[in-house]
Amino acid sequence: MLIAAAFTLLVFAYSLVSRRLESTLISAPMLFTAAGALMLLFPEAASELSIDRKALLLIAEVGLVMTLFTDASHINRRALQDNHKLPVRLLSAGMLLTILLGAAAAMACFAGLSWWEAGILAAILAPTDAGLGQVIVNSPRVPARIRQALNVEAGLNDGLAVPFLMLFIALAAAIEEGVGARGVLARFLLEQIGYGTVIGLAIGLGGGLLMGLAQRRQWMSPELGQLGVVAMPLLCILAAEESGASMFIAAFVAGLAAQVGFPKVGRHSVEFTEGWGQLFNFFVFFLFGLLIARNSDDFTPVVMLYALLSLTVVRMLPVAVAVAGIGLSRPTVLFLGWFGPRGLASIVLGLVYLEKQPNLPGENTIRLAVMATVLLSVVAHGLSAKPGIERYARSCEALPPQAPEHAAIDIPVKE
Repeated sequence: MLIAAAFTLLVFAYSLVSRRLESTLISAPMLFTAAGALMLLFPEAASELSIDRKALLLIAEVGLVMTLFTDASHINRRALQDNHKLPVRLLSAGMLLTILLGAAAAMACFAGLSWWEAGILAAILAPTDAGLGQVIVNSPRVPARIRQALNVEAGLNDGLAVPFLMLFIALAAAIEEGVGARGVLARFLLEQIGYGTVIGLAIGLGGGLLMGLAQRRQWMSPELGQLGVVAMPLLCILAAEESGASMFIAAFVAGLAAQVGFPKVGRHSVEFTEGWGQLFNFFVFFLFGLLIARNSDDFTPVVMLYALLSLTVVRMLPVAVAVAGIGLSRPTVLFLGWFGPRGLASIVLGLVYLEKQPNLPGENTIRLAVMATVLLSVVAHGLSAKPGIERYARSCEALPPQAPEHAAIDIPVKE
């Protein structure tokens, strides 16, 4: 109860001064992470965290499922095409190169990792965090096209990273146990991706069609419509648990499919998650701070070096390659490359890995590298957001009106 009580009091205190903090360099993830780290001063908090590990994992999994469903449900597919394919480049070539380069960097830094374990680490750290970059995507001083590209990328890349993570976990476990990789791959494609996709399509299409019908016939209260939307990703969890499918893939597919019968699903899901989702985000960072404090003595120079590489070379080089040929200025490429913070998705995917991993030799290395990278991102991206916006805005003012950065955006990403 000590963790719950401390977190509740902190949320109340933060709500009182939240507007004042917006004008400072202190972000909410920084504040809640620091507060969680201070909880180590109370021995009872560390013991509570050990006892409630499965309950905390369940909270994290449900939160990620809700996030994936929401992200998928409010993405306008036409916006991806009408944004001159910039988000598509970041989500395709950019993300694949990030995972590949992240795995290569892990192999170079950590001698004991296998290629599949390096892939696990790279997949966990591939997604960017829209919450940590909220100042960027909300700033009118950043060109709309650049803001939208970063927002769309952060909204979709966590869902796209999940299949890679699950695949690398399955292959690493198969090799560790001496099982044939081909059989594991076939089973993974059938159960995790196949069943997950079928479940997502069934729940998303069925639920969306029923909610669309209820809305047209005015059977559904607008306020309670949010509960119907929230029920769909929860159904994905229940069905996935029974079938052995990936609940994350199911939720992501369901969010996309629900738009077919109920185009307003995105608006309802966002209305719900903007309130309760924020509370979940704060709680995850609060627990993350406690975990950081417990493991602070284990952060070796090599671990911190990988964290630095993950936020710089591993992120920025793939972005530069992905956007080559569009005509973006060098400051824009640097801006897109730097502001790819690692946060909530990486924390939750790391927790999922720790629950599913079959005692792999590199488990401790992966765990420490994920924590170090997210911690460095929380601090570095939090402190650099406002100064970075100011510097980038000045460089954009010198660009000609016909520059690609100033291309008009007519279709919003969110409904």
